[in-house]
Amino acid sequence: MKFAPKNPPRRFEVGHDVRFELQDCGTAHMQPDEQITFVTESGSQYDVVRKDWGFYATPSLNARLPQCGLHGALVVNQDSRRYYVLLVEKGKETRFAAYCSRERLQVVVWLDNADTVEAMFGGSVDRQ
Repeated sequence: MKFAPKNPPRRFEVGHDVRFELQDCGTAHMQPDEQITFVTESGSQYDVVRKDWGFYATPSLNARLPQCGLHGALVVNQDSRRYYVLLVEKGKETRFAAYCSRERLQVVVWLDNADTVEAMFGGSVDRQ
């Protein structure tokens, strides 16, 4: 893996009702079968794995991700109808709810509950 930092970071504004600045700090160039782990101050972790066909965008949503201190959520922007997978740090659900309210996001489903996800598909997950 090669990391190309952006010095200075590219800065741009985002946000719906409350605008704020993001900083694009760099680019990770990954080869197939390489992993990078992102870690928060509290120790929550998020892994991304590059494969020769694309990426594992998250660890397993209902096992490893919760063990790493994160909950996966499929959300939709109520204005643009754009869908996002967001990862919410355990203990920061109140902040997440406030963010969703400001940004007009609605949780479609929490992705760390297999029963809930399978119910969306009529319980038709093939377990072979």
